[in-house]
Amino acid sequence: MLQTWRQACLKVFDRHQKYLPQSCRSQSWRAFTYSAPCMALQKTVSTMEDYPCEVIRNFSIIAHIDHGKSTLADRLLELTRTINKRVKGVNAQVLDKLKVERERGITVKAQTASMFHDKGDTRYLLNLIDTPGHVDFSWEVARSLAACQGALLLVDASQGVQAQSISVYHVAKSKGLTIIPVLNKIDLPAAQPDMVAKQMHATFGIEPADVIKISAKTGKGVEQVLQAIIDRIPPPVGEPLDPLKAFLFDSSYDRYRGVISLMNIQSGVLRKGDKIASCFTRKKYEVTELGIMHPEEVSTDCLRPGQVGFVACSMKESAEAHIGDTFYRVGHPVDPMPGFKPAKAMVYAGVYPVDSNDFLKLEESIKRLSLTDRSVEVTRETSSALGQGCRLGFLGTLHMDVFRQRLEDEYNADVIITAPTVPYKVLHRNGKDSIVSNPTDFPEPADFASGGRAKGVEEPIVKATIIVPEKYFSAMMELVFENRGTGLEWHALDADGDTSGDGRVLMTATLPLTEIVTDFFDKLKSRSSGFASFDYEDAGYQASDMRKMTFLLNGKPVDALALIVHADNAANIGRRWVDKLFKVIPRQLFEIPIQAAIGGKVLARRTLSAMRADVTAGLYGGHYERKMKHLNNQKESKRKMKRVGQVDLPQEAFFDLLSSK
Repeated sequence: MLQTWRQACLKVFDRHQKYLPQSCRSQSWRAFTYSAPCMALQKTVSTMEDYPCEVIRNFSIIAHIDHGKSTLADRLLELTRTINKRVKGVNAQVLDKLKVERERGITVKAQTASMFHDKGDTRYLLNLIDTPGHVDFSWEVARSLAACQGALLLVDASQGVQAQSISVYHVAKSKGLTIIPVLNKIDLPAAQPDMVAKQMHATFGIEPADVIKISAKTGKGVEQVLQAIIDRIPPPVGEPLDPLKAFLFDSSYDRYRGVISLMNIQSGVLRKGDKIASCFTRKKYEVTELGIMHPEEVSTDCLRPGQVGFVACSMKESAEAHIGDTFYRVGHPVDPMPGFKPAKAMVYAGVYPVDSNDFLKLEESIKRLSLTDRSVEVTRETSSALGQGCRLGFLGTLHMDVFRQRLEDEYNADVIITAPTVPYKVLHRNGKDSIVSNPTDFPEPADFASGGRAKGVEEPIVKATIIVPEKYFSAMMELVFENRGTGLEWHALDADGDTSGDGRVLMTATLPLTEIVTDFFDKLKSRSSGFASFDYEDAGYQASDMRKMTFLLNGKPVDALALIVHADNAANIGRRWVDKLFKVIPRQLFEIPIQAAIGGKVLARRTLSAMRADVTAGLYGGHYERKMKHLNNQKESKRKMKRVGQVDLPQEAFFDLLSSK
């Protein structure tokens, strides 16, 4: 709401700015530009011609979740005087602009901030491209690293190297980035900086002497990080006289200006009024506004090679901003950059409005939100129980939960999300295999019989990495095998071979993805008292005995509740869901059988008793056959109601059922 209000004020202010004295225009405009929480310094930004590639450093911060990445970004912004010094926590998590990020304490959306720093007689332009730390937002990390030449590898001195730190480190190294190791939280009583430095040497091959030890909370040692960014990270390469080549790595939507693109200029110079074209869509645009994020939008005269900034070019459709696209000046085409490998959805769920009349509003909200998160797949679907909705594909269950919360926070949407499923590969006898993510499209057991159209199913598997203290090792082994894990391997992570039981173990195993998207992470944390860290990567498909489970109310299936389960777990899952349905379905005037079935075989059943009126309450005396006559008439009426009656699950029951653990 604050962002919308600020943009509306800027639009009105720009319209009347021409009536102000020339000396007041830029200062007044900047006063509106910076948001109140950031308390940005109102200083003049020099022309971008003063910053050739030699004085530019593009870098990001990569870290496991909750290792202090956002706090370090705050201190860097303060040291470079991009924002005012922290006053009573005002500047906490400056780059975490979303409500969900501040509430959960995690970064889910990459942000960009340009900083100016003087060293000697040279003024440097430092572009920080912030990255999330959770595995579910790995595509955000890949996009951010593509515009960088270096990265700060941040590790908590009290927690040590975590699973997601390892995966992100390998992604950064594969892109050829220069890594600066940083050890954070050395001020904590539980910090063991020397031991963790040895862990980094054993895991990454980083020399302990190269590790910078800091406390981002107090600011101790952060100046050394700033010095290392300038000294160790190489500058970008690009010539201003070459044809324009701009790389689009992120985008957002503004209701007044359309699509706002974040671009990294590879070569050439981009100015306001230039005509540019897309290599992907071949559409042409005129640049209406450009500038840098400081950390809010600040307009500049141009963007030059190596610089990172925002570009507004009256792009109205969100689909036109293709992440990884290359832009060039009209009439001077260039070879497009490789771009990004499309994000592969790992978890699918149906999203429906609580009020079916709000579907069009919900669909528009999803389109707007998916512009800032291009890893989400969106398709329409219709359910007989829930009406019209959208089928969304996510990178993980946390990604799905954050997307739902952003819909509620930013667009005031009331939604129902169905049980998450993963994409299965169905092998057909005609050789044309298909990917099925919606349980309603999954083949019935009869289709796998002799002469049926399907011959087998393959489920997605992942290579999981778990880092856990030694005393929880046996509990982690049990958890892996309970969830159909195979190929378990482990080795001690500590370099000195600690045998006291306080050391840590790195475990790798192959797990079915369908086991991870349910409650695996909750069990992992509870069985390790919160000390285990978990990461995974795609490992392809393997053959598996998967079945489609349907739930019947009064003998009629409810399509929105269909599940795909493994044959070994089908009975237990069926009983649990039948018990859930028994609690949320309202009673009717006739009894309702609740059944979980695979094909024609019922695996679990509970009967919801009918509401019964006492039809004999007004009878006094007389023969007992008089009472039996009334009771038999009531029984026959209920039998007729059960035969012709329909059970419609209310939206509230769906919400309670699908939102409960």
